[in-house]
Amino acid sequence: MKKIFIVTVAVMCFVQTKACDICGCGVGSNYIGILPDFTKHIFGLRYRYNALQTHIGAGGAITYLTTNEVYRTTELWGGWTIGNNFRVMASVPYSFNERSNQGVTNSKSGIGDITVAGYYQLLNKKLTINSSKLLVQSLWIGGGLKLPTGKYNPADKSGNTQNTNLFQLGTASVDFMLNAMYDVRLQDAGINVAATYKINTANKYQYSYGNKGSINAQAYYKFRISKKVLIASNAGVLFENSKKDIDNKFAVDVSGGNILSGTAGVEVSFKKIAIGGNFQKALSQNLASGFVKSGNRLMVHVSFML
Repeated sequence: MKKIFIVTVAVMCFVQTKACDICGCGVGSNYIGILPDFTKHIFGLRYRYNALQTHIGAGGAITYLTTNEVYRTTELWGGWTIGNNFRVMASVPYSFNERSNQGVTNSKSGIGDITVAGYYQLLNKKLTINSSKLLVQSLWIGGGLKLPTGKYNPADKSGNTQNTNLFQLGTASVDFMLNAMYDVRLQDAGINVAATYKINTANKYQYSYGNKGSINAQAYYKFRISKKVLIASNAGVLFENSKKDIDNKFAVDVSGGNILSGTAGVEVSFKKIAIGGNFQKALSQNLASGFVKSGNRLMVHVSFML
């Protein structure tokens, strides 16, 4: 029986750190939803969209400083199963960043920070209930690295601690991730819980993005249309929290915070091909003491299982 395997990577973390992990004051989403079932190898393309506003005035007022920012990331990713209990996953992002203020638009694009993570399966239990229903449980733990492959431009950071440092392709730092993923399924209905913690280090410019933790829980149901077609819908919640950034040993006031989002998605598998996506909407948020506001997020993907 194939196992539902979810990663909130911090592979990516996703991650990821990609520009999407930087935006939102370090609380940008790494959420990737429920991955397609796979036993040995998988690779594919993912596209992420994340919008936010920065430099919001007191009480949420829009001022002449308020800036609209959009982060689009396309990433090549893959997963490899080694033996029965080990998995390795990697992600290579390419980002398109754009910000607009008073009719003036600036943009940048390029490769982001590559992430690599490994996982070990602590629990893989199957049992039959009431002589007919199959109960499946799995627990994975892991860790990984985020490599400084994306460009970090110190000129895009203001010289004081009152401005955000979001508009970057990478962080220029080596960061570490810890992950845990638990899944329980009764027949075709299940619940998945994933937690991740990302430890950020200071880059050579003495800037360190705040450590970030996230946890998401979602319920899913698999509809079997035929022997070859499987549709899996899911819905849940995602909570993310980030500490304040540190710039030359001083805390950056307009950074850190938390956000609670509702998530909904769908996965469609046909033979060895899977397509899917998910949508996230902020239910409540307090980013950078209210000076940053996250918009809706979107992720779509196409994956191939070998």
